[in-house]
Amino acid sequence: MQRIAVSFWATLALLSVLWLATSPFAAASANFFQFRAIMVQYTGILAVGCMSLCMILALRPRWPEKRLGGLDKMYRLHKWFGIAALVTGVIHWLWAKGPKWAVGWGWLDRPERGPKPVPDNMVEQLFRTSRGFAEDVGEWAFYAAALLILAALLPRIPYRQFFKTHRILAAAFLVLVFHSLILLNFADWMSPLGLAVALLLACGTWAAVVVLRRRVAAHRRVGGEIVSIHYYPGVRVLETGIRIPEGWPGHQSGQFAFVTSDASEGAHPYTIASAWNDAERRITFVIKELGDHTRRLREKLHAGQTVTVEGPYGCFTFDDDCPRQIWVGGGIGITPFIARMHHRILQREATGRLPEQIIDLFHTTTDVDEGALDRLKADAAAAGVRLHILIDARDGRLGGDRIRELVPDWRQASLWFCGPAGFGTALRHDFHKQGLPVKRRFHQELFAMR
Repeated sequence: MQRIAVSFWATLALLSVLWLATSPFAAASANFFQFRAIMVQYTGILAVGCMSLCMILALRPRWPEKRLGGLDKMYRLHKWFGIAALVTGVIHWLWAKGPKWAVGWGWLDRPERGPKPVPDNMVEQLFRTSRGFAEDVGEWAFYAAALLILAALLPRIPYRQFFKTHRILAAAFLVLVFHSLILLNFADWMSPLGLAVALLLACGTWAAVVVLRRRVAAHRRVGGEIVSIHYYPGVRVLETGIRIPEGWPGHQSGQFAFVTSDASEGAHPYTIASAWNDAERRITFVIKELGDHTRRLREKLHAGQTVTVEGPYGCFTFDDDCPRQIWVGGGIGITPFIARMHHRILQREATGRLPEQIIDLFHTTTDVDEGALDRLKADAAAAGVRLHILIDARDGRLGGDRIRELVPDWRQASLWFCGPAGFGTALRHDFHKQGLPVKRRFHQELFAMR
């Protein structure tokens, strides 16, 4: 979280510094309407800059993933930039419209404006004659973008509707690019601010075109075939095995992939619940019934069906040099730990011994399925992992005190958490108070893609 927070605020600060460097003393000597023009420019730059970065991150690019801590963190940053674009866009709209309303209501006097000199530059003349059209189309594009961003923030909207409508934001963004090109102060285009905005707009435009063509991460998609399906009714979980004949680069335990079984529904992210074996070329997903789409999968999926798998993504890969690890999987958050146990089993089969790292796995669950728990116990025994199963109704809620009681040398351990976000935040704060260096040793998957 710290990396994405730094990235978010550093971006806003950089755009602000570049803006101040372009006209550092303009605001101090301005009257109200001059100040209003300055704020319209500043808020517009922030809004279109944030939206450009939203479009770039929507491509799921590889290069910032490790730097930001995984695609799950990148999507959180994408969400923050979307909210920032909405907020600064509304402020931009109010600065543009508010004074006009105040003049109409008689609260402000209309400023007197003399004739504007005709610019010598033909491009500047063209831009000036297009200002009215750019303002009009930009206003309507803003209304569309604001509604779509608000809709994206509402979890009650089904994913398939979110998937379809969110793509329209790319078209609205392209209109806002035109709006920005025409209405940014022409002299600023040759300044560092103008060059930064031009770069953001160019990259964002390219990203928007890719989104509209439905080519996001197309080079990372591979075809697969469902070869097994097993349903655990007690926990409402569907285990699906997919064979991928070719193209899959392999994955690390704890990573996830996007799977498309229905083009109209779009790609859904699922954590991979198996280790990669190049001889078998098979991936397993464990899917919890949490929404309309996942509840229908049991009826819609069948053996022999072709699907598309995209990935792998994520940095929740258990990489550290601590002699001990503590794993905490809440509910369906057990999935990455199943994959890691399978990886340890493969290592034992290849080398004749298990890795030396000592591991305690805490699995907390509300629902119970004895078949699923038996599978989990067998995997833990084969992987040399000490398993603690806690049923909420029987054992109460898991907290830091209980973990520390059962793992006395927890100070030498790293803690890997996957589950409800609030549960993870509470554990992080608890261990931080007890002196665990959580910035280095507490790892949490933020598995929320909207």
